[in-house]
Amino acid sequence: MKILCDTHSHTVASTHAYSNVHDYIRDAQKNQLQLISITDHAPSMPDAPHLWHFANMKVIPRVIENIAVLRGIEANILPEPFKHAEKANCYVDLSDFLDEKLDIAIASFHEPVFKPQDKKTHTQAMIRAIESGYVQIIGHPGNPNYPIDQEEVIRAAKDNNVVFEINNSSFKASRKGSEPHCLELISLIDKHDWKVCVGSDAHISLDVGLFERSIGALTQQGFNENNIVNRTPKSLLGFLEQHGRPVVGELQDWLQQLPSTE
Repeated sequence: MKILCDTHSHTVASTHAYSNVHDYIRDAQKNQLQLISITDHAPSMPDAPHLWHFANMKVIPRVIENIAVLRGIEANILPEPFKHAEKANCYVDLSDFLDEKLDIAIASFHEPVFKPQDKKTHTQAMIRAIESGYVQIIGHPGNPNYPIDQEEVIRAAKDNNVVFEINNSSFKASRKGSEPHCLELISLIDKHDWKVCVGSDAHISLDVGLFERSIGALTQQGFNENNIVNRTPKSLLGFLEQHGRPVVGELQDWLQQLPSTE
């Protein structure tokens, strides 16, 4: 199994990460990727970049040294509505202002923003994020600190065309104890014929495109490869097109010159 796009990476704009965009391009090439997403933390995280970071991502070229770059964000699932959102009852720290600047948005639980509570509370919060209309991906959903009703959130995700991230970092140093929850979730997503993406959650560019643990888990569970939305740029951009993201048209010329992988 080969995954050619990485949907989750952090730069020095999130100050607990250690690489810049040029570092990511260099290591994306080394690791044989074709597309990366820069997804720094949204404003509610203590060390998140200023809103202007996201507003100004337009200065990053669409393609650098033949690596396509998506402008993204890792938003926070919130315990109460986001006060800067134009939508009522928006439980992620996103807004129309941010949404129009970005190509892709992940929503995740993070302890500094949403203190772990109980399964029912986590499930309701995740579903509210899924239904926000702002996110395409739920990040590291196997976190053992946030137990959820997996069947319920899968149904909500399928209804809203939101996919679950199989986060490679969750099998390593981050979020210890995630593996059994991730394996169970993969099995249930496959049972419901729904979709995932694979993300490195790199906080240093050396990790971009390294998915060995996530791929191992998907293979172990016999997951349908066709339901991995970021296996190729074509499949990922096709998914984003379903969400009406204009980046799809902006990358058409680049996409057409890639060697066929499907």
